[in-house]
Amino acid sequence: MPGAQALEKKQKYFARLKDLARENRKVLLVNCDNVGSSQLQTIRRNLEGKATILMGKNTLIRKCLRELIPEISELDALIPLIRGNLGLIFTNGDLSEIRKVAEELRIAAPAKIGAVSSKGIIVPAGPTGMEPTQTSFLQALNIASKIVRGQVEIVNDVEIIHAGDRVTTSAASLLQKLNIKPFSYGLSVETVYDNGTTYDAAILDIDDSKILGMFFAGINKVASISLAVGYPTAASIPHTIANGFKNVIAVALETGYSFPEVDKVKAALANPGAAAAPAAGGAAGGAAAAGAAGGAAAVKEPEPEPESSSKDADLGGGMFGGDDGW
Repeated sequence: MPGAQALEKKQKYFARLKDLARENRKVLLVNCDNVGSSQLQTIRRNLEGKATILMGKNTLIRKCLRELIPEISELDALIPLIRGNLGLIFTNGDLSEIRKVAEELRIAAPAKIGAVSSKGIIVPAGPTGMEPTQTSFLQALNIASKIVRGQVEIVNDVEIIHAGDRVTTSAASLLQKLNIKPFSYGLSVETVYDNGTTYDAAILDIDDSKILGMFFAGINKVASISLAVGYPTAASIPHTIANGFKNVIAVALETGYSFPEVDKVKAALANPGAAAAPAAGGAAGGAAAAGAAGGAAAVKEPEPEPESSSKDADLGGGMFGGDDGW
């Protein structure tokens, strides 16, 4: 039986965890390997008012969450994720912002013997500050060196530890002599719990610009296919109209036929310098001239349209434009 003090401490922890789970619908599960208490306290202060970090034994966290399932059934998705050396960040705020604050504080650390390196570690060329008597130490690591002004100098950059390799005793000793701290430690968000849904933290890297970019890339492909097969769609019609308008301009220029839009094109061709900065409202005609000038004779069947660039993603901007588009 646990002592009265331990039991009281456990009850307080359960009460705190339950309150946080009731008040917050979003949780970031963070890896805490090699994160010291002072570093964690600094992160807590940075997150004050935005989120709350809670550490604890996984068995206690799982037990508390199970007790909350009758009240908050969505927590059932969170329990299987409670494993390893992790902590919980409870919040109702913007997850991307909270993640940035939690991960930005990292502390440089020396290479520990036996640790697995997640990246390649390179010793840069140049003076080392080591005495000439220590050249044999570098030779044992197959590092070319020379003596310059009474100290050892490394000739070329050398990758002494490859990604995925363990840090050897000699490599750790050399990095220590050179005062190189290749590793950095801090909180790392691994999984996100959001209102009963769990997903990988990499999803938070997708911002509005990336979503719009993928959406416009899809629109570009739809429009390209539609133009190629001659099947009109909402994505291809603006470009079809624009290409048709350029053909009309080309025919008018070739035959001498005049109407307001053609007059603007003729003025732009007569004075290209003035057309470089067309007034509002005259941009459509001036831009169409650029497309019509080089192909006035090609009035017959238009050739298949090439695939569009990302600049054509804005469908409205390409309508009646001077670029060949797709």
